[in-house]
Amino acid sequence: MHILLLVAHGSRRQESNLEIESLSKKIAKIESKEFDKVMPAFLEFASPSIPEAIKKCSEIGAAKVTILPYFLSAGVHITRDIPNEISEASQNTPGLDIQIANYFGSRDEIAEILMKTALDIK
Repeated sequence: MHILLLVAHGSRRQESNLEIESLSKKIAKIESKEFDKVMPAFLEFASPSIPEAIKKCSEIGAAKVTILPYFLSAGVHITRDIPNEISEASQNTPGLDIQIANYFGSRDEIAEILMKTALDIK
C-alpha cells in the first residue's frame, strides 16, 4: 500500500485545518494508480502530526509513504522542520519507505493558478 500524506503547517483555527482535510479528500478522488490512500498531516497546531500520521500509515499496512508538503516557499519548514519530523518518525517505522515530494510552491503552474484566482472576483 502506498499512502500520500498531504502535509500542511497547521493552524490554531480549526476551520483552516478542516480545509486541509477537505483538500485531502478532493485529492483522493483523483484517480491515481500510484496512491492507495491520501491523508492529511500537520507540522504543528493540529492533529495528526507528521509522526502520528506516519505511525498510522505503518499500522494500516503501508509499505511506502510519499510526503507532499503543501507549502509555497522553501523556508525553514521545508528545509529543516519537515525533514527532521520525518527522520524522527522513520526511526519508529524502520520497514516503511518514506519519500518527500517537492513542495507545492515549486510548481511552475502556480503563476497560472494565481492569475486565475485573481480574476475570480465575486
